[in-house]
Amino acid sequence: MPLALLALAVGAFAIGTTEFVIMGLLPEVAAGLGVSISHAGYLISAYALGVVVGAPLLTAMATRLPRKAVLILFMGLFAVGNLATVLAPTYETVFASRVVAGLPHGAFFGAGALAAAQMAGPARQGRAVARMFLGLTVANIIGVPVGTLLGQEMGWRAAFLVVTAIAVVAMVGIAVFVPRLERTGSGRLMPEVRALGNTQVLLGLLAAVFGFAGVFAVYSYIAPMMTELAGMTGGGVTVVLALFGIGMTLGSLVVGPLADRALRPTIYVALGALAVVLALFTLTVHNPWTAMASVVVLGAVGFGVTTPLQLLVMNKAGAAPTLASAANHSAFNLANAGGAWLGGLGISAGLGLSSPAAIGAVLAVAGLGIAVTAGFLDRGAQAGPAAPAAGSADASARESSRVS
Repeated sequence: MPLALLALAVGAFAIGTTEFVIMGLLPEVAAGLGVSISHAGYLISAYALGVVVGAPLLTAMATRLPRKAVLILFMGLFAVGNLATVLAPTYETVFASRVVAGLPHGAFFGAGALAAAQMAGPARQGRAVARMFLGLTVANIIGVPVGTLLGQEMGWRAAFLVVTAIAVVAMVGIAVFVPRLERTGSGRLMPEVRALGNTQVLLGLLAAVFGFAGVFAVYSYIAPMMTELAGMTGGGVTVVLALFGIGMTLGSLVVGPLADRALRPTIYVALGALAVVLALFTLTVHNPWTAMASVVVLGAVGFGVTTPLQLLVMNKAGAAPTLASAANHSAFNLANAGGAWLGGLGISAGLGLSSPAAIGAVLAVAGLGIAVTAGFLDRGAQAGPAAPAAGSADASARESSRVS
């Protein structure tokens, strides 16, 4: 299993690199395509659009396929999208290629999380999913800084060519090391759609949108915050981005075992800690040392939200978790876009560069409120006379054991 999880983590590393490396290469991309910085920034939105649309769409189309084949197929489409970015001659074709590259993002993570949990068994699901997501966190430590440097030295397309090669390596690793997995669930679309409408699944997705939006309200504006409020140089910002990735990695290592032992309490603590860290960030950002320390903690508690919410959605979807698992990544990308937008509103309203942190704290509190409400509703439903829905008893039992 370690090599199988490593193959999934390599795929996650490629996805994390391509999603964030373009942020460090916007000047080079704009100059190379002959467009403004703002127009180059729309390429980030193009990728996010692909993620939001592709996660449910591709998952629905692949409901009857074996999970291993699905993982190879999604990573292959990701490789094609990045290769198209390398070869695209115009801004319009690069835009289209970024949408294509984003399409399998959420679907791959959704299927990969289910595969990791299935290989690990009920008692170690959190650890397995967290290890897969390590690829995403390491991408922020190594992939994004190295990709940015490579793109600056050899042209921005070189970064995406390397991502394409890593995606191919991930495909080979999945083909060789991931075992043939029996599909959990019916393999039909309608049960997946009905599971997506489950109240607990919807509340889990909503908690992800609000809670993780708090992270990106700050992360989207971390560069001007560090230079103008903390007094750091441009080179210092690169260090801060790496520190955020280190925090994410630490968070992923800690949260997996905690989620296996007590799922809902882990969610509550992570969201509560996130709100506190964001509130304090409005003060600590004015000193370079306290700002850097806060960024590490922000990365840790922010990523501490993702794995337990992923597990919650998967478990509450019962016998049809595939679409819900993928939709969770659409929720996180909506959080990315929404957090950046709301943080920008605070700056535009003249509230200052530290205002996104205060806005993020409010969003995290809202996410915590939704998560706590979902927990109360779930306890009430379990205490009631109604029996669990057919096919979901095992998942509900596992969830109850972790919550108690």
